[in-house]
Amino acid sequence: MSRTALRICPLCEATCGLTLTIEGTRVTGARGDRDDVFSKGFICPKGASFGAVDADPDRLRTPLVRRDGVLREATWSEAFDAVAAGLRPVVERYGPNSVGVVLGNPNVHTVAGGLYPTVLLAGLGTRSVFTASTVDQMPKHVSSGLLFGDANAIPVPDLDRTDHLLLIGANPLESNGSLCTAPDFPGKLKALKARGGTLTVIDPRRTRTAKLADRHIAIRPGTDALLLAAMAYTLFEEDLLALGELAPHVQGVEELQDAVRDFTPEAVAEACDVEAPLIRTLARELAAAPTAAVYARIGSCTVPYGTLGSWLVDVLNVLTGNLDRPGGALFPLAATDRTPRPAGPGRGFQLGRWRSRVSEHPEAKGELPLSALGEEIDTATPEGEPIRALIAVAANPVLSAPDGDRLDKALDSLDFMVSVDPYLNETSRHAHVVLPPPPPSQSPHHDFAFNTLAVHNQVRYTRPAVPLEPGRMAETEILARLILAATGMHGADPGAVDAMVIDQTLGKAVSDPHSPVHGRDPHELAGLLHGDTGPERRIDMMLRLGPYGDGFGVRPDGLGLEKLLAHPHGIDLGPLKSRLPQPLKTASGKVELLPAPIVDDLPRLRRALRERPDGLVLVGRRHLRSNNSWMHNVPALTGGTNRCTLHIHPEDAERLGVRDGAPVRVKGAGGEVTAPAEVTDGVRRGVVSLPHGWGHSRAGTRLSHASVDPGVNVNQLLDGSLLDPLSGNAVLNGVPVECAAVLTL
Repeated sequence: MSRTALRICPLCEATCGLTLTIEGTRVTGARGDRDDVFSKGFICPKGASFGAVDADPDRLRTPLVRRDGVLREATWSEAFDAVAAGLRPVVERYGPNSVGVVLGNPNVHTVAGGLYPTVLLAGLGTRSVFTASTVDQMPKHVSSGLLFGDANAIPVPDLDRTDHLLLIGANPLESNGSLCTAPDFPGKLKALKARGGTLTVIDPRRTRTAKLADRHIAIRPGTDALLLAAMAYTLFEEDLLALGELAPHVQGVEELQDAVRDFTPEAVAEACDVEAPLIRTLARELAAAPTAAVYARIGSCTVPYGTLGSWLVDVLNVLTGNLDRPGGALFPLAATDRTPRPAGPGRGFQLGRWRSRVSEHPEAKGELPLSALGEEIDTATPEGEPIRALIAVAANPVLSAPDGDRLDKALDSLDFMVSVDPYLNETSRHAHVVLPPPPPSQSPHHDFAFNTLAVHNQVRYTRPAVPLEPGRMAETEILARLILAATGMHGADPGAVDAMVIDQTLGKAVSDPHSPVHGRDPHELAGLLHGDTGPERRIDMMLRLGPYGDGFGVRPDGLGLEKLLAHPHGIDLGPLKSRLPQPLKTASGKVELLPAPIVDDLPRLRRALRERPDGLVLVGRRHLRSNNSWMHNVPALTGGTNRCTLHIHPEDAERLGVRDGAPVRVKGAGGEVTAPAEVTDGVRRGVVSLPHGWGHSRAGTRLSHASVDPGVNVNQLLDGSLLDPLSGNAVLNGVPVECAAVLTL
């Protein structure tokens, strides 16, 4: 007999509500939850395939421990004994920095990933921290940190109310949105046009999103920052500034005018391959719109000037008065955020508090570039110890980072490696211990990170739709036990981790005069927490201390876990609101429009005015039925358009003698790959495109479907030397490549 259960989809950033059909303990169907307060029934092919993802037969069911060089099934007790025996001697002999931690993108899609990695890092005390952020969005974190004093204060476009949307390097009809959590992003763009608004897309590819736009501009890859700087110049030159209510909260406007004086539309036009009159038109339309928002994503982050481009996005939002106003770009307020403090100066944001050992890359947001992981393992220097042990949580950097071949070899040289992963993939195959979390149907869900980026304030929580299968261990318990094993407390009750966090958090809260529980007894408060598990008690604590919380009885109508559980489709917390100056944590307490690190990097952008690529350049692309390297093992999500082909313009194909469907050799600084050509005018001349996340051809994995049609690893074309210097983000787009037809007999 079948039943239904609600579940928030964890397969992309849209966080749609699902209604699952369950027979016994098996998910047999998934549809959109029409009553979900946020997604209102929207579903994409990934969500519709939830059951297939959940039941993938290649998912590991028990831990694996390497014995005599071979990974063999083991008990959970044996696995954690091996973790403690492998990690602690490394820490004790070589110090905490000799243990690297790699956190992959899926961490932000799970409750466990939201609650435990920070505890792990604090307990280890290592500075050898690498995440997927530095092959993705770190430029936006850095620019937000410099502008607003908080690297996580990222304004999002008010999609439901804006009159004019300028999208740069973003393809939400395929990605469902990123750093902008918006179920049914395609529907919101169509609604924008239906109400008479304007959509402009700047992208070297004619994506599905670009086809929907009122205007598509096929810019030369990597030159977004030049175009945006010229738009800022035009606003100054033509006296189009209109800060309005923002003016008291902004400093550096006059200095900014001087800083962009060299970036005239005429000066940038040839480099961008966008005509000067069109650049001026873009600026004028942005300024003239009743409300407008500029939004840029991965295509503008993963380029040499990623931080400068991300900074200029919000510069334009500020100069047109569209930052922090309805219809513009606003700061969301999530239910598990801290209670907002009174506005005032903060500590600000600093870069380069330490540097990587080999290439001396500066840290950003506590992280080192993922591109540097291989050299931090395989290169000896007089300064400090190399990484000798690695903890990888939901991470597959052999495919997601540049020069996977080098990293592949480096991982084999480690003294010890533990991987938390449901698959034996291209990275976890190197581990000495693999700890597999259960499938998503057996896990709870709450979006900690994505609600801080949501285009509408709301809160939702779903308990596991299916009971934990015998022999499985909850991901929260896996990470709690990993923390204990890594920090010298192996064998302690895993509940002690949650208890410690609760004690520390409530202890700080009662000492904070701005907290709703100031002056109360933390032990009494701990006794008031609700939840069946330690993680649920922590969520209850965060909700009750948060901006909408009940303050442990101070606000009877406020939020807590019990109230949230009584609303299974979520609670609508209202549209985004103007919040300045409260979110600002800069030393001045204002938006610092021209921070010193930006000033220091602008000469590099000026030099780009003279640069012209003389050959083909590479860009990535996204498929609706895929998410990085996660989903190629699910038959329902591969095939059709979700294929690893090289998009090449017909004129480039003719010049190179490339036929549609024929193999093409692509060579970059890091190596070469061969992929079938897909001749299309969907890319501009001089640009070729390969999708990210493929390359499932390495031996020793257990990805039976993905290995049948493995594709190629686009990141192998990169040697890891090209980084955005401010953020350490890998340059994945606009990189020079050589292409040649493969001769066949």
